[in-house]
Amino acid sequence: MPRTQLELPNEVASELAGPGDTIMKTLEGHLECDVFLRGNVLTLDGAEGEVAMAETVVRELSDLVRQGHEIAPGTIDAIADALDHHESPSRILEDVVWRHRGKRVAPKTVNQKRYVDAIRQQTITVGIGPAGTGKSFLAVAMAVAALSRREVNRIVLTRPAVEAGERLGFLPGDLMAKVDPYLRPLFDALYDMLDPERVNQYLERGAIEIAPLAFMRGRTLNDSFIILDEAQNTSPEQMKMFMTRLGFNSRMVVTGDVTQIDLERGQRSGLVVIGDILGSVEGIEFVRFGGEDVVRHKLVQRIVEAYDEYASREQRS
Repeated sequence: MPRTQLELPNEVASELAGPGDTIMKTLEGHLECDVFLRGNVLTLDGAEGEVAMAETVVRELSDLVRQGHEIAPGTIDAIADALDHHESPSRILEDVVWRHRGKRVAPKTVNQKRYVDAIRQQTITVGIGPAGTGKSFLAVAMAVAALSRREVNRIVLTRPAVEAGERLGFLPGDLMAKVDPYLRPLFDALYDMLDPERVNQYLERGAIEIAPLAFMRGRTLNDSFIILDEAQNTSPEQMKMFMTRLGFNSRMVVTGDVTQIDLERGQRSGLVVIGDILGSVEGIEFVRFGGEDVVRHKLVQRIVEAYDEYASREQRS
């Protein structure tokens, strides 16, 4: 069997030999050849084609480390995913959407890269897929980046409050207190991107507006970056209402998971029908994520896959 030995820069060898051999184990899990690291020499044993692929992956890792990327299991997942799709891993992982206090937000899969590119290039982007695929998080990062560059004057974040049937008056407190349980995931994403003081300043000035979908009716949103989250819980009528709020110099991102619809049985989801209605409309792009795009804990990815398999079996029976 062909054997290739690669002499790695010290910083790359150090990353690969990190705590608990986590990176080496992940690397071995993605490669169809044996991998050994001794000092700063990496040995690859296996079939010729597999060794060549492994060498490409290691060289991509080396380039990323030299450019300051932290190597994590998700990084290797992204490299393997990119190579499977004949894409350049560096092109994906170097597309930093937002930086804040050393935190970098960047796509980690090919589909996430396509999603980010669609948001940049299209007026309306629809991201559909399971939890953990970064739909909302990346959309909020893109919105914060656009606001910081003054490409828009405000960010508008909204979700349908289906659990309360949009009747928020029964909940205690002012509007923010009433909608907080529904919009908390969007707040969490914002606080990941910005200091709490800055978020509060933006909220007070109206540069960031967070409201339930019911409060969008009758408005036209100009110079805004608008995100509709959990869109699977909209009715077709609500979805049409939301889409027609679009004003000049604005962008919209719609995100949702059609496998987690909380509407009453028999009620159609606006996210399900939107593809049939708007799929061929210029200026709107649909990006569909799968279980392979889940970038949370590995167990989350396995849970998503198990539920998908169960749903397929139920459909067949």
